[in-house]
Amino acid sequence: MANKKDIEKTLLAKIQELSALKGIITSWQAAGNKVVFTNGVFDLVHIGHITYLAKAAELGDKLVIGLNSDGSVKRIKGESRPINGENNRAALLAALFFVDSIVIFDEDTPLNLVTALMPDILVKGADYSIENIVGAKEVIANGGEVKTIQFVEGHSSTSIIQKIKER
Repeated sequence: MANKKDIEKTLLAKIQELSALKGIITSWQAAGNKVVFTNGVFDLVHIGHITYLAKAAELGDKLVIGLNSDGSVKRIKGESRPINGENNRAALLAALFFVDSIVIFDEDTPLNLVTALMPDILVKGADYSIENIVGAKEVIANGGEVKTIQFVEGHSSTSIIQKIKER
């Protein structure tokens, strides 16, 4: 059985800076692995997130998550968000066995990440049309694919926060 320090080391190893992750992805792709990329806030991780990420992971060999920084979340979702800080959110995602790497980004969209990492498959929720997915045309122009995944109905961090406020 792995001890606590080994587990912590494994989790932290999944959280990468963009410069290091570029090299890691290049080596994965050179070894013939299909790299899947998705992004989001993942504030209060729930069954909808887990299902979505597991389905994304099934589309390729390596799953990379672009995680919105705390500053980015505040600009997108408002001053009361995120509930959990970026380091906690990243560690929770790193604990998922099917997640291979996480990179935190501070921009409002992941365009810079997508163009820097150039994944084989870009994934977003089915509430997006492919032509509206940030980075889609760049990934397609590079020979990659863009896919959407259906969400689990009735599950969102916003709805969970609302339920908590009502109690």
